[in-house]
Amino acid sequence: MTVPPSASLPSPAPDPLRDPWTAPMRQALGEAARAPGTGDVPVGAVVLSADGTVLGTGHNEREATGDPTAHAEILALRAAARTVGEWRLTGCTLVVTLEPCTMCAGAIVLSRIDRVVYGARDAKAGAAGSLWDVIRDRRLNHRPEVITGVLEAECAALLTDFFRER
Repeated sequence: MTVPPSASLPSPAPDPLRDPWTAPMRQALGEAARAPGTGDVPVGAVVLSADGTVLGTGHNEREATGDPTAHAEILALRAAARTVGEWRLTGCTLVVTLEPCTMCAGAIVLSRIDRVVYGARDAKAGAAGSLWDVIRDRRLNHRPEVITGVLEAECAALLTDFFRER
């Protein structure tokens, strides 16, 4: 069967061996989509165990709770620590739609997360390589791996749309 050049073919399903972060980032995007309902910036996060089990999720809740620390990453880390039963999240991965800020980067380092995967860069407040690089600062005792740009366009569009509507 020949396909006309103008016909669009469905995108192949992501290969989990080549792109293991697409599905978890989609889950983080689903979390992020919950935030605007309370006036919060749409950022979502998921913490995965070494075997890929979801240990905790979160989305921004600063406006909803009046808590300045209620960033998606902090809430996901707290939920994961409750699930695991301790503060050390060694072997875990944090997947987040927006590059972590300095507060979240500090919490990531202190939680001993092994890997951070994020979608959109944050040129104004990013602390995982954009403005600062707290997560990989050699002066600290723990430096997680950082993977950037996963579903970047989708993550950025969610934020752009939110701020455009405001």
